[in-house]
Amino acid sequence: MDVRHAVVETLTQRGLLHQVTEGLVDACKQPLTVYCGFDPTAASLHLGNMIPVMMLAHFQRHGHRPIILVGGGTGLIGDPSGKLGERRLLDPETVASYVARIRSQISRFLSFEGPNGALVVDNAEWLSHMNLIAFLRDIGKHITVNAMMAKESVRARLEERAKGISFTEFGYMLLQATDFLHLYRHYGCSVQAGGSDQWGNITAGIDLIRRKLGGVAHGVTGPLLTTASGAKFGKSEAGALWLDGEMTSPYDLYQYLINTADQDVKPFLTIFTFLTLDEINALDVESRQNPSARVMQRRLAYDLVAFIHGVGTARAVERAAQMLFGAEVTDMDEATLAQVLRAIPTAMVSATDMAIGIPVTRAAIQTGLVPSVGAARKLISQGGLYLNNRRWTDHDALVTSQDLLLGKAVLLRAGRKTYGALTVDH
Repeated sequence: MDVRHAVVETLTQRGLLHQVTEGLVDACKQPLTVYCGFDPTAASLHLGNMIPVMMLAHFQRHGHRPIILVGGGTGLIGDPSGKLGERRLLDPETVASYVARIRSQISRFLSFEGPNGALVVDNAEWLSHMNLIAFLRDIGKHITVNAMMAKESVRARLEERAKGISFTEFGYMLLQATDFLHLYRHYGCSVQAGGSDQWGNITAGIDLIRRKLGGVAHGVTGPLLTTASGAKFGKSEAGALWLDGEMTSPYDLYQYLINTADQDVKPFLTIFTFLTLDEINALDVESRQNPSARVMQRRLAYDLVAFIHGVGTARAVERAAQMLFGAEVTDMDEATLAQVLRAIPTAMVSATDMAIGIPVTRAAIQTGLVPSVGAARKLISQGGLYLNNRRWTDHDALVTSQDLLLGKAVLLRAGRKTYGALTVDH
C-alpha cells in the first residue's frame, strides 16, 4: 500500500480517528495539504491539544504537508464549540502575544524541511482586513442559517436559554469556513483536521468550498479523550497541563503521565508516541509480567516529555524523579538539579551561613519538614531524616557548604517522600 494512502488506516489503528468524510482515503493516494487551527485563548497550548498535533505529525510522516493555523483573527471572537457559556473576549495585544508564543511552541512538533515541510500561518493576515459588506456577500451568502443552527456547537448553546449565544460567537463558524476557503485557494489545502467538537465548523468549510469554488475538500477529527475514570485527559487537580514549561513544569507533566492508570496507558502510548504497535504490545507483555515496574507508564512519560520539551529535559526529569523517589544522589547535573528544585519546596540561606554551618534541626524546620527542634530530633532518632538521600543520624551536626549539590542546594527528606531543599543565595 502506498504510504500516503495508509494514513487513514494508521490514524484508525492508533485511536486517532473519530470522524472522516467520505472519499478521504482515495484522496490520500495523492499528496495532500492538511491544516489544523489552534486559537490563542491562553498563553500556551495544553496537553489535550496534542491529539490534533499527533494527527498532523502522522499525515506528514505519510508524505502529506501540514499547515498549522494560529488564530490571531478567530482568537478575537471565540469558538462556541464545547462551551456552555460565552467566552471572555481578549484584547488584541493579548491575542497577539499568545499567537507569538503558540507559534513558537507548536513549531517544535513538525518538520519544516523538504517538499512536505510544515507551514505556520496566522488567520489575522486575511480576516483582519475583510470588509463587512464583502464578507456578508462573498461568504454569508453561501451558508444558510438553517445549516448553522443544525450544528451541534450552536444547537447546544441555543438550548441554554438563560445564556444563549451571541451573534459574535454564532458567526465564528463562518470565520473558520473562511479560513478553509483561503487555505484551499492559496495553498491547495483540501483537508482540515481537528477535535471531534470541530466537526460542524469543518463541514461548514467543506460546504463553502464546494458552493463557492465547486471544489472538493475533506475533514477528519480525532477523539476528545477521557481516562477510564471519566476525567478529561490532560486535566489535573491544579487545572490544565500546559505545554509551556514555565506554566506546567516538565516534572509535573512527567508525574501526571507516570501516574496513568493501567487501563489507560496502552491506548495513550498508541495515541501519543511514535512507537510501533509491535513495540507497544511487547511493552504490554513486559508490564503484565512485572506490573510494579510500570514500564509502560515510564515509557509514556519519557517519550511525551521528550517530544514536548526535548530529549535533554526528559532525561533530566527522569533522573529527578528517580532522585525524589530515594535513588542515591550521584552524577548530579545542572538540568536534573533544576528539575528537582522546581518540584519541591525550597528555602534560601546565605552563603555565609552555609559556610559557617547550619544546625540540621534548623535546616529541617526551614525547609518545612518539621515544625520544631524537638520534632526534628525525634525524626533523626527514628532514622527518618535524609540529607541528599543519605540517612542522617547526628542530632548536633551542621549542614555546610560541603553538602551542597553543585554548590547550589542541599536536598532534605523526611520519611519516604516528603522533600525540601536549602538553596544558597550567592
